[in-house]
Parts: sequence; C-alpha cells; structure tokens
Amino acid sequence: MRSRKLALATGLAYHVLEWGEANAHDTTFVLVHGFLDVAHGWRAVAERLAARAHVIAPDLRGHGDSDWIGAGGYYHYMDYVADLDDVIARLARRRVIAVGHSMGGGVVAYWAATRAERPHAIALLEGLGPPDQRDADLPARTARWIDAWRDSPRRTPRVMAALDDAAARLRRHDPLLGEALARELAAAGTREVAGGLAWKHDPLHVTEGPYPFRRDHAARFWRAITCPVLVVDGERSMLNLPDAERAARRAELRRCTHVVLPGAGHMMQRHRPIELAELLLTLAG
Repeated sequence: MRSRKLALATGLAYHVLEWGEANAHDTTFVLVHGFLDVAHGWRAVAERLAARAHVIAPDLRGHGDSDWIGAGGYYHYMDYVADLDDVIARLARRRVIAVGHSMGGGVVAYWAATRAERPHAIALLEGLGPPDQRDADLPARTARWIDAWRDSPRRTPRVMAALDDAAARLRRHDPLLGEALARELAAAGTREVAGGLAWKHDPLHVTEGPYPFRRDHAARFWRAITCPVLVVDGERSMLNLPDAERAARRAELRRCTHVVLPGAGHMMQRHRPIELAELLLTLAG
C-alpha cells in the first residue's frame, strides 16, 4: 500500500491510497468510500484486488487526509464528482472499474453517467441513494442549512480521550465490526487534538445541506450509464431502502446485475472483504 497526495484541478489536495502501482495490469479499480468514512477502510478488499489489477482509493474532500474546503466553501454533492473525475484522469489506467459504497455509490453513479465512455464497469454497494426527499420544505431546509453552517462545530470538534473510545464508537454504529479492525480504522480515521483524538472528517459534513435528494433527478443519471453495473446489498444491512424501492431504482439501470452478499451489513467491505473482492473481480473479466 502506497500513500500519496495529489493536487487536483478543483483546487484541493487529495490523499490517495494505491496498490499494485508497479504491476502491468491495464485495469484500475477505483474504490470510493461513503459518508464520514476513509479510504483505509478498503484495505482488505484492495489487497485482494491488487493481485489482478491496479487499485486506488481516495479520501473524499473533507474526509481522512484529504484537504478540507476553505473559508466560505461548502460540501456540495457534485464537488465530489468533479474531484473523482480528476483523480481518475490522473491515475487510472485504460480500463476503469469504479466502486462506490453508500454515498460513494452515488458519486460513482453520477460520474459514470457524466463520463459514460470511460468506465468499463461500476459497482454500487448499497449506493442507490437515500429515501426520496422531493417533498422537503425547501425554505425550512435552507434556514436549517444557514443556521447549521453558522453554528458549525468545526471550531470545537468532539474529543475522544483515547483510541479505544474511538474504536468503541465505531462498533456501536456497526455491530458486525470486529475489535481489531475497529482499532485499525479508528487509528486511520482520527487526528490528535488538545485533550485526545477527533475524527479526521470536517465537522461541516454533519450539517444538513440545502439540496434534498430527489430520486427523479438521480434517475436521469442512472439511465445515462451505459456500462455494466453490479449492485450489491448486504444481507444483514439495517441501512438500506425497502425491497420494492431498491428494485425500482435498479430498473432504471440499463445493464444491472444484483447480488445480496451473505453475512454482510451495510459496511460490507469490513464484514466480508474477501467475498466482496471476488464479486468485484468478476467485472474485470
């Protein structure tokens, strides 16, 4: 595993993990994490993929060791898509297989529609979006966004006394996460601050953005994807949409294969990394 920093055209420096840099494979797997996660969470999957491909995993802006946005900026969804496009343009080889988990799945899907000629295939790991929010009270949501931005906890991050506390917090939110991996992820995902440790992600992420998710808008992107799409759900996930809604969203994809991963929850790359990697390798041919 190699760690590198990449200056993007969008103005930020991205932290990227890379496996198989020296191999001769012409396929690059691009692994895109979800909300408040880090690239390091892909390690076990990436190590398996690297036997047959080049692999990169970026920390999205404001996550992990990538730059936070500057004063006056905010994390709008399409910013991630622009960043991903530049990462792929700079680092990926001829055949690109983009894999996105949860929020990262949405980023990958939007990118695959925007650059329809580029991906060989994509995989969306519980990555077809949150519940539809088209009926949101937009003036009220905008007011909450402004107020939360003004009162952002960025200046006073939540502090945890020790690594054990961070690992325990990860396990409370993910009961299938083992103790050893929890400590590994806690070490990768925290930074030292006065009094202990804080998560590396910008606290501005936890404020509610001004633009609600609309399924009809997302569907225009899903329908524009021309490459094969592997959709993977975790058998034991507690964070997925109802079955009928998931099926309706998959129906918007032209070339979709759906798999349920046994024994895995929402964070399937943590729970069944070897089995997940074997599924992803089927996309490489």
